[in-house]
Amino acid sequence: MMKEELRSFALGLGVDDVGFAAVGDYRSPASPPIEALFPGARSIVVLAFRELSSCESPSPQLAMSGRLALMEVSLASSYRVARFVEGQLGSPAMTVPVSYPTDFSDLKKAGIAEVSLRHAAVAAGLGAFGLHNLVVHPRFGTRVLFSAVLTGLPLASDPPPASSPCTECGLCVEACPTGALSAPGKTDLLKCLGNSQPYGMRASIGFWSRFGEASAADRKAMLRSPEYLSLYQAASIGGQYFCFRCLAACPVGRSSSAA
Repeated sequence: MMKEELRSFALGLGVDDVGFAAVGDYRSPASPPIEALFPGARSIVVLAFRELSSCESPSPQLAMSGRLALMEVSLASSYRVARFVEGQLGSPAMTVPVSYPTDFSDLKKAGIAEVSLRHAAVAAGLGAFGLHNLVVHPRFGTRVLFSAVLTGLPLASDPPPASSPCTECGLCVEACPTGALSAPGKTDLLKCLGNSQPYGMRASIGFWSRFGEASAADRKAMLRSPEYLSLYQAASIGGQYFCFRCLAACPVGRSSSAA
């Protein structure tokens, strides 16, 4: 009964799909246990949001704007679901965002989320891992983002799809411009992030390292360069992705978006 009440509320907010996972069914090889983050947590409410066709745009600016808009929607929806859980169902709740903030206190954990939304989505029956190590949703394919709400409510896990939505066509692997998906079951994060976030942390460190060694005249020129303007914009907006090729290549997502 609580699951259907929660599902109905979330869908009424515009969430595209909802899944539930008991904490004991969640398995992430790198993230900490849920109990270490939220003592007393018993279940995970996973919210799925379909990506728009903007991910196909040859303009990285338009593709990223679609992602940023969706991230805002997911943040607001997660917060409203958590408030519903606390206010109407009487259980403590915590939101889990799509991406940031990230813990950099231990550089060995850089790039590792507090809660792996991919593994939470699989535990909640919302899809299965594809060849690109992203979750393939039965209807949305790879074109889907997840957020979550941790709660003390005792909710049973939803069943997995009857079969994996991934067709194993290999188009996502072929579409990767850096070969980051070439090793089965693994993603080379340095290759992926170096291409998908050209104005991310590595680029910022490189720029400011060169800036510190440059002459006064060169520094002035550097602060007027397209590189600096792009870095400044990325720092202002947040993490920017300039590569959506694995999403755009997935035939499951493409056919769903066109429907």
